Amino acid sequence: MVLRSHKCRLCKLVGDLGEEAPEGGFKTALLSVRQGDAASSSSPLALPTQREVSAAGPSSGAQVLPSTGSVTHRRYTAGSQSHGSAEASQDEASPEALLEQALDVKRCELMQFLLRKYRMKELFTRAEMLSYVIREYKGHFHEIFSKVLNCLQVALGIDLRVVDPNQHCYMLETALGLTYDGMQDHHQSMPKTSFLIMVLGLIFSKGNCAPEEELWESLSVMEVYDGREHHLYGEPRKLLTEEWVREGYIEYRQVPHSDPARYEFLWGPRAHAETTKMRVLKHLAKFNQVNPRSFSSLYDEALRDENERAQAGEASQASGDARA
Repeated sequence: MVLRSHKCRLCKLVGDLGEEAPEGGFKTALLSVRQGDAASSSSPLALPTQREVSAAGPSSGAQVLPSTGSVTHRRYTAGSQSHGSAEASQDEASPEALLEQALDVKRCELMQFLLRKYRMKELFTRAEMLSYVIREYKGHFHEIFSKVLNCLQVALGIDLRVVDPNQHCYMLETALGLTYDGMQDHHQSMPKTSFLIMVLGLIFSKGNCAPEEELWESLSVMEVYDGREHHLYGEPRKLLTEEWVREGYIEYRQVPHSDPARYEFLWGPRAHAETTKMRVLKHLAKFNQVNPRSFSSLYDEALRDENERAQAGEASQASGDARA
């Protein structure tokens, strides 16, 4: 299995937006991504209103909601005068550009709102999201909400649980049945569940026992490197060889009779108890944007594991009934 680098712009903002920040912090972070350089906090991006988007008027052959890749990355500031070329001025005034910029900011605001709810373990409703975050962009709620949820799941390993479908009441929880999120400081640190799932998946894909050097090589595709601080996951070696070993998710051991000493990673007892190979495989397939059956040999092994677990559960139930 080969991991792909996840290029979602929203996911790249997670580390910054997870902190308690003022309103302008969202816009500054978003602007820095669009311009490709550091943005000054004293020059926040002004969020165009729905009225301003509509006032810009339709453009020839334009879609109502274009794909992210077709949107201009130029700065938009309400009421500012264009100093660029006539073409740049036209791009800045296009309704598609203004709308996509506005929706980007709303996605970032919703991301922070949901991370706060996750940290506080609070329920939230659709009405809250519409009232406190989405506001006049209610017509784009589904598109905004679905993209943010996808980012939470893929980048952070957080799933949505429907508590009350009639009241549209929800709860966020760690993915795949895992009980670990790695958040030591609930105000600053970010959930590391998705990274743990990636590592478990790589171990599974390498015959359930991953040589250390091969694991780091695979993780480098995600821009996670041995000994280098990561903006979401912190220092990865400490996670893999200390924290996750202590938590029981990873076994880190020396390869028998290796000289010089080499090391390998295996699933720990807590990983086996809390999740399954099939769940991990499906998560990684979503990360790679493929069908889990495309990893045919891994899928077959995961399916055998599911059947063995089911049979063990039935045997345990039968034994319990017999004793009763």
